[in-house]
Amino acid sequence: MKNHLRELRAREKVTQDELAQKAGVTRQTILAIENGKYNPSLELAFKLSAIFKVPIEKIFEQ
Repeated sequence: MKNHLRELRAREKVTQDELAQKAGVTRQTILAIENGKYNPSLELAFKLSAIFKVPIEKIFEQ
């Protein structure tokens, strides 16, 4: 699954650590998602959507 998490983080000037803390996960989880090595749970996808104030479809695509 392709995602735009890295681009959203860069646009908002948020570090992996900061995003991980806001989402309640580890920095390694954020890194794995950005690298396409981990597909987040639906709950985490909704959290990321809320953090960036964009629809889930703007972050993740198939």
